[in-house]
Amino acid sequence: MTLATAYWCILITALLPYAWAFAAKTGAPGYNNRNPRAWIAKQAGNYKVQRANAAHLNAFEAFAPFAAGVLMAQAAGVDHARIAMLAVAFVLLRIAHGVLYLADVPLARSLAWMGGYACVVALMVLAALGVA
Repeated sequence: MTLATAYWCILITALLPYAWAFAAKTGAPGYNNRNPRAWIAKQAGNYKVQRANAAHLNAFEAFAPFAAGVLMAQAAGVDHARIAMLAVAFVLLRIAHGVLYLADVPLARSLAWMGGYACVVALMVLAALGVA
């Protein structure tokens, strides 16, 4: 694996929120693109839409720290294969996180979240150690 792999992972992670948004918007009839946030708010009893929207928001929250971690590690001279390995693991865990959110499997979803977050922390710690 190369550094390009990690950069592709950044792109994939940037696109993931839109996959979960699509799932939310197609999860119930009558989607209104004129006022999508109001439509989502009206889906209070539709847990499928709510979970997909939550996965969408969570994917946005996860993107910035991940991208920063990859770029920090690269700038600090961390081994490219190690960066790529952590980046691929992060993407796989984030995909699992979204799927588990949609499937309403909270414990496994939380474990996927923690695994992804551990990848981000590892990237940042490796970067900090690389410049120390």
